Amino acid sequence: MPSNLFHFVPLCSTALALAVVAQPPPQHSTLNAQHSPENAIRFVHDPCIAREGDSYYVFSTGPGVPIRTSRDLIHWTTAGQVFPEALPAWAKQVIPGSTMPWAPDISRWDGRWHLYYSVSTFGRNRSAIGQATSKTLDPRSPGYGWKDEGVVFESKPGDGYNAIDPNVLRVGRKRLVLAFGSFWSGIKLVELDAVTGKALPNAEVRSLARRPSPDAIEAPFLARHGRYYYLFASYDLCCRGINSTYKIRVGRSKTVEGPYLDRDGESMLEDGGTLLLATEGRVIGPGHCAVLHDRGHDLLVHHFYDGEERGVPTLQIRPLLWHRDGWPVAGEPLS
Repeated sequence: MPSNLFHFVPLCSTALALAVVAQPPPQHSTLNAQHSPENAIRFVHDPCIAREGDSYYVFSTGPGVPIRTSRDLIHWTTAGQVFPEALPAWAKQVIPGSTMPWAPDISRWDGRWHLYYSVSTFGRNRSAIGQATSKTLDPRSPGYGWKDEGVVFESKPGDGYNAIDPNVLRVGRKRLVLAFGSFWSGIKLVELDAVTGKALPNAEVRSLARRPSPDAIEAPFLARHGRYYYLFASYDLCCRGINSTYKIRVGRSKTVEGPYLDRDGESMLEDGGTLLLATEGRVIGPGHCAVLHDRGHDLLVHHFYDGEERGVPTLQIRPLLWHRDGWPVAGEPLS
């Protein structure tokens, strides 16, 4: 397709977005053994990304929320973890059987970085979303240090949703919303207190996208582009190595509450969604994506299962291009 049909356009959100319901990637058990500089993009699941100064930071599923850093988006090194322990103490009490945070999301507002994360156990919706804050992402800075802010939102057996896979978006100057969801009745939206970053009391839980059971949808990410809000989500199954069927689909709406329609006008509440990225060659099951607006360009960040490396979950970053009709297109991976 002619290159002049595409251009880079800023997004309003720099927040980026484990949506696991069966079992985590088996490689997680050897996560720490793989933290060598030459292998830092391996064993990355559910990445989110931010830039501060001249450094990029990737956070992902794993004990304590592992951190990786880079100055060029190509060469990555490991940089410790958010929590000194595998899981905050409150999480072990609220969600018995939980072992580590899943699917972090990072954004900056009110002069601080806000890291949201999930706590759950596989295949159950007794889940919680937590929040941690820090003045800076740079561990060399005197202002560095993560403060856990506790529970933001919960789901319990009997609820028609699962409170994992958080993504936070600031809407205008006064509103803050949380998108979340995995399986059950799909992707949801809830209003947050714009000061505390926690769910408003008795906040309405709205539906953004769903699929007929048992078809999978999870890992939402919201972004603003032009006149529209865009909802990216992962469809089908992750966490099965080379047998994963994950893919990324997208819809858009003129309001953050929806309805989100795909390019053909089909609603994401009715199994709609325009395909953005799917398995191709060694890139198997790309998913759990996030978008970073950086220095005038937009980047799509996601993991995939490497078909030439026994299905190891691997970090991948691509330009996110925009067609002249306003629909996103995934560019070729950075390398």
